[in-house]
Amino acid sequence: MALELECQIVRKLNVQNGTSARGPWCKQEFIVEYRDGNFPNTVCMNVWGEDKVNDLARFNVGDNVKISLNLSSREFNGRWYTDIRAWRIEAVTAAAQQPAAQQAPAQAPAYQASVPAGFAPGSAAPQPVEAPVLAADDIVGSADDLPF
Repeated sequence: MALELECQIVRKLNVQNGTSARGPWCKQEFIVEYRDGNFPNTVCMNVWGEDKVNDLARFNVGDNVKISLNLSSREFNGRWYTDIRAWRIEAVTAAAQQPAAQQAPAQAPAYQASVPAGFAPGSAAPQPVEAPVLAADDIVGSADDLPF
């Protein structure tokens, strides 16, 4: 199963290096933000290996990217740990972002049509209506005003 995510790089953490029984290794974690509906979500991902760390170094914080990733979980001492590993990172071009931007306004009028007049975003605030001033005789009335 191929998982892909279009997102923006928010932060890059320091490269981590070490040596295992198999030899030297390096990894780098980074934080991305993507929109799911109206709300932004942040996710911590990682890349393993010197070549993938170098691929990530090509991108700066604030760049929009498309990431191909794998999800995996493992259990250790009764706790589960999930790993989100990016295996390909590509720049998102402005041309690729335009179709998504063009679809959003097409959906907006359906929502705005159900909004009462005067409450649509960007419209001026409704003006208060002045109540008529009543005379004392209108409020209290007389004994012959009674309907019975």
